[in-house]
Amino acid sequence: MPDLLLELFSEEIPARMQRKAAEDLKTLVTNALVDAGLPYEGAKAFATPRRLALHVAGVPAGSAATREERKGPRVGAPEKAVEGFLRGAGLQSIDQATVQSDPKKGDFYVAVIEKPGQSAIGIIAEFMPGILRGFPWPKSMRWGTATTRWVRPLHSIIATFGPETEEPELVPFEFDGIRSGKTTRGHRFLADETFAVRRFDDYAMGLEKHKVVLDADRRKDIILNDAKDRALALGLELVEDAGLLEEVAGLVEWPVVLTGSFDEEFLDIPDECIQLTIRVNQKCFVLKDPQSGRLANRFVLVSNIVADDGGKLIAAGNEKVIRARLSDARFFWDTDLKSQLSDNLPKLNDVKFHEKLGSVGARVERLIALSGELAPLVGADQAKAKRAAELAKADLVSNMVFEFPELQGLMGRYYAAAQGEDASVATAIEEHYKPQGPSDQVPVDPVAIAVALAEKLDLLAGFWAIEEKPTGSKDPYALRRAALGVIRIVLENGLRLRLGDAIRSALEPIDVSVADPDALVADLLSFFGDRLKVHLKDEGARHDLIDAVFALEDQDDLLMVVKRVEALGNFVSSDDGANLLAGYKRAVNILRAEEKKDGAPVSGKPHADHFQEQAEIDLAAAIGTARAETESAVSSENFEGAMEALSKLRAPVDRFFEDILVNAEDPALRTNRLQLLAEIRDATHVVADFSKVSG
Repeated sequence: MPDLLLELFSEEIPARMQRKAAEDLKTLVTNALVDAGLPYEGAKAFATPRRLALHVAGVPAGSAATREERKGPRVGAPEKAVEGFLRGAGLQSIDQATVQSDPKKGDFYVAVIEKPGQSAIGIIAEFMPGILRGFPWPKSMRWGTATTRWVRPLHSIIATFGPETEEPELVPFEFDGIRSGKTTRGHRFLADETFAVRRFDDYAMGLEKHKVVLDADRRKDIILNDAKDRALALGLELVEDAGLLEEVAGLVEWPVVLTGSFDEEFLDIPDECIQLTIRVNQKCFVLKDPQSGRLANRFVLVSNIVADDGGKLIAAGNEKVIRARLSDARFFWDTDLKSQLSDNLPKLNDVKFHEKLGSVGARVERLIALSGELAPLVGADQAKAKRAAELAKADLVSNMVFEFPELQGLMGRYYAAAQGEDASVATAIEEHYKPQGPSDQVPVDPVAIAVALAEKLDLLAGFWAIEEKPTGSKDPYALRRAALGVIRIVLENGLRLRLGDAIRSALEPIDVSVADPDALVADLLSFFGDRLKVHLKDEGARHDLIDAVFALEDQDDLLMVVKRVEALGNFVSSDDGANLLAGYKRAVNILRAEEKKDGAPVSGKPHADHFQEQAEIDLAAAIGTARAETESAVSSENFEGAMEALSKLRAPVDRFFEDILVNAEDPALRTNRLQLLAEIRDATHVVADFSKVSG
């Protein structure tokens, strides 16, 4: 089967765009092949700073001929209907259609559409210019007198097609005056010359000979392994950085790993500041001392050329820039330490948090109040929690965070510790933003927990109050992440917290008029319920069981909700639970039908003197016992015990439906039996709303 090779050779493509662009090229081309009736066996895309490439294996030499019968309107149908049929079928006149008869519908027109097979080369040549014109670059440009756009000036296109055993053919097409061909160029500096290409194997080998490593993942492996070897030779360890590795691999076609150094005096700066300075400004990796765990005054850089001097001049150039950048970082650090964090607080009043929610300073006041209320609930010292909340945002106006916003919180911790603040206060300043993602750790220090919860609850309550809630896939204020953060903090620390009360406390100091605070709290609790489903999904918890628990009143203690869900899941997966659920649903269906017919809910207690059958008597007694035991177990938070108590209803419920006719002719007897069914419903609702449980 023939293979397709494409290459788009241009000026340097931004590293952040390369991987997605390669996948976009693969998706667009392979989709077009399939749509044209050319299924393929496999495809792989590649990207370097100067080229996108695609290899599609096992493409048929051509598409098969097709024959389609398209049914049209009845004979004698309105002229407009006939015209539409002719356009859709590609016919010039109705004489080109045939007439078929249907015994029921009469005569109607049929168009026979036959399409001859096409060569794959012709098909590819036809769709490629359109793919290139509409390529989804995040940003693109025009150059020279061109009217079309590409991410950077495009120089050449390779497009070959053919089987391994034959000389591949050129796929002839043109894009912006550039005709497809069979030649490309090597490395810009090391082998800047053209060479001919036939198919993918000799293309990849040819690039390697001309100092280009085509596969980005292989470039990453080369960089990572060489960097580790360089570090080991120095008695140090590489501080790995997956994001930087991906970026650097997109900056070079022939990676050459070198090392450099900086003055030891800069090691007085926090490690994170050094690493970020070197990473952001020079795209270099830092090294650490395996004994102390602190950074060493060495770094790893990646060059795109093999220098005659072994890279000494390249390393020296990087050292010069890094020295200047670290001097700036040290100036920021020293300047920030000259003032107390608390001195920054007045400046926060001039920083707008949100137009409708006031300044960052106003938000800090809310965090202080809320952290103080939450502190006793999570076992934190109230004074320390309020102090941590007071200083939590103070580093936002520091020099270091202004330069590197990624360091917010972390620099606050460093400054607080240097200025003699309590260790728990310093920790809380850093960790109150956590967790910021599913892999991020949650705070465990009680003071940090109090401030982290306050941070997220204030955010959620505030944006709910101004009706800026997430919609669809849009969540500009990361409110879903904030809710998940609250859930993880509560569950992973085993906290008992009434979420509804905490939301009300967060809502109270917000200077926004809320028409119905109770409705807002209920809506936000529902939002938490949805986030809890997401959180528990990986643990195998069923969404319907979470709904069944949340449907009960006052279910805002997340830890207890999860325990109920776990117990309920174990119960409904047992034979007793499954059978009781079936009996419950049968009872509810009967009640629903009768309540709809009568226009009123079934209410009242069944009368013992109306029982005629032993199954009724036994069920009533079992319900009374089970309900008492269930309520007692729930009140002591023994949810497994509550489920066990409910399981005792299985046998009497089964027997009741086997022996008893609910809709008896005697109205009093019928009402009494319906009231007994309502008792089943009420008894199960002590632990969950079983109507929400599927199955």
